Amino acid sequence: TDEFAEASAIVLHSLSLDWAANEQILDCRLTTSEKQQVLSLLEERIAERKPLSYLINLAYFCDLPFYVDERVLIPRSPIAELIRQQFHPYFDVNELAKPLGATVNGQPAVFYDHGLDMKQLSQPERILDLCTGSGCIAIALATRFVDALVDAVDIDKGALEVAMVNVDHHDLGHQVNVIESDLFAKIPAENQYELIVTNPPYVDAAIMADLPPEFLYEPEQALAAGQDGLDLVHRILFEAPEYLSPEGLLVCEVGDSEWALRQAYPDIQFDWLKFALGGHGIFAITFDELMAHRELFAHY
Repeated sequence: TDEFAEASAIVLHSLSLDWAANEQILDCRLTTSEKQQVLSLLEERIAERKPLSYLINLAYFCDLPFYVDERVLIPRSPIAELIRQQFHPYFDVNELAKPLGATVNGQPAVFYDHGLDMKQLSQPERILDLCTGSGCIAIALATRFVDALVDAVDIDKGALEVAMVNVDHHDLGHQVNVIESDLFAKIPAENQYELIVTNPPYVDAAIMADLPPEFLYEPEQALAAGQDGLDLVHRILFEAPEYLSPEGLLVCEVGDSEWALRQAYPDIQFDWLKFALGGHGIFAITFDELMAHRELFAHY
């Protein structure tokens, strides 16, 4: 939505400069070859409607850089906000989260109220990122929960290849474990997670049929999820309690399929979260709530 930022990114990328470059460079002139590099990228962006992140193989999520190509979705989830403040107040926070709020004379940090239950439990020791794609959520989680082990799961081998590139780039191979699995299918039964985060495919058939050209470059299997967009979400809700600890939290993004989820389970009061920077269609649900509604989830 910001054409100036996109144009700037194309120029800076062509010149191998980052956003922190000195403003004095704005008066510099490009060489003929540099101009041609910029124009080539610009032509692809305009004529072919190819997303910028695929043109430069770079996207930012939760303030971190990630390699991306057409094997994965371009990172853009509002879940980044939750990660930045370490899902406070459900979990207590460590030093990494303090600069994000106000800490004056030892007073507690002030965080945005996303609507999570106030429990302030100990930080999670094991975290699962289901449908990891580029690995952006798993890696962001690992950088905020530095003592946690993070499993990054996806069914698509191509996506996992990209995820591994990003795990290696951020030097997190000791903390982030990449697993090829159809949701929970190949996750060891003994694995119990205090936090499961998932941004699964959730686009319904009607929206898939009317996507703008840019979205057609993204892998269809990472977007489409059946007639109502909930094919995977139903399975996640039913299977998650087997892998969630008794004090655990599941955070799931369903985007515009929020309405369909409300219709599918009219008797369940999902906790829909709020976001300071915009976004919708993300709910949080505890182990106890998942178990209380297990028969309803089994219906699907």
